[in-house]
Amino acid sequence: MVDAALNTQAEMRSATAFKPQLTVEQYQDSLVGQSQPMQQVFKMIGRVSHSDAPVMITGESGSGKELVARAIHHYGNRSTQPFIAINCAAIPENLLESELFGHEKGAFTGAAAMRIGRFEQSNGGTLFLDEIGEMPLPVQSKILRVLQEGEFSRVGGNAVIKTDVRIIAATNKTLEQEVAKKQFREDLFYRLNVVRIHLPPLRLRREDIRLLAEYFLKKIATHKHLPQLTLSAEAIKVLEEYPWPGNVRELENTIQRACVLASSDVLLPKDIPLGFANQPEDSVESAPQVSGAVGGKPTLETAVETLLDAASADSRLQLLPWLEREFTVFAMKRTKGNQVKAAKLLGVTRATLRKRIERYGITKELNFQ
Repeated sequence: MVDAALNTQAEMRSATAFKPQLTVEQYQDSLVGQSQPMQQVFKMIGRVSHSDAPVMITGESGSGKELVARAIHHYGNRSTQPFIAINCAAIPENLLESELFGHEKGAFTGAAAMRIGRFEQSNGGTLFLDEIGEMPLPVQSKILRVLQEGEFSRVGGNAVIKTDVRIIAATNKTLEQEVAKKQFREDLFYRLNVVRIHLPPLRLRREDIRLLAEYFLKKIATHKHLPQLTLSAEAIKVLEEYPWPGNVRELENTIQRACVLASSDVLLPKDIPLGFANQPEDSVESAPQVSGAVGGKPTLETAVETLLDAASADSRLQLLPWLEREFTVFAMKRTKGNQVKAAKLLGVTRATLRKRIERYGITKELNFQ
């Protein structure tokens, strides 16, 4: 106990000696980074902001593609006009067309009134199409017409509506491969891919991790009305050595959890709730043993009680994240890697399932063939 106390004291002293590199003014900018890859991204944002050319932003999930799109809009000629973002993967195919172009009253069952779509709402401004690789082919052809002619019609309507919208698209897929598989229109790809900005994953710009962690600490303290915390040098080292499969989004969530659960004003390595990859084998990766079975199978009540007992006995066990991961793994195994069937089995959307697979790195460690 004395040895642990001395180590903790040393770690807390390292936090007081650490001088944050970001100024208060720099904290106000949500695009944070000093690494060479991010400097290239900043330069590209500056070059394309004042044009109306379509921009394609690529990068892994959670790397901050929407922030880049908002920065292009903010520093461009359309900054006083609307910026509308839409996630193409989160909207069912039968509703996506109406969401984008709007619909007339009575156009389909449930259309009780006329609705203005995103293209009309963002007229004069910027429309950000996130996860463009998930857009159905029929909708892709209508997007192409808007890009070519600058006009469209609402669903169920005949009137031609003119629009002046800058399109910024983003994807975590390799669209060239999707084009080769006939899953994405080649002509639309070339229309959107006028300027490409690739956002590097966090693991390839580790010198930005400390800056981002500082930014999130200040942001969380301000927005959540929590005390301003400090990272010890050892905690920073832990953050910099972690691979961050969920990229910047995972880092922000990690810092937020640490702030909520912190027991002092200094975050130590033990306060950083990292993902499953760096957890000890006997913690969240290992399944609690369920006993008290009836007829060879555990009852639901017995299983829940056993899991809660396991969580009480081992503070390292993050029960709900572990359950989410295990259910995802078993669903993927049962469906032999079929994401559509696995999502239906779990009662979630396919987009939600994909996010869980990426968050927990499931496909990297399991073979579903």
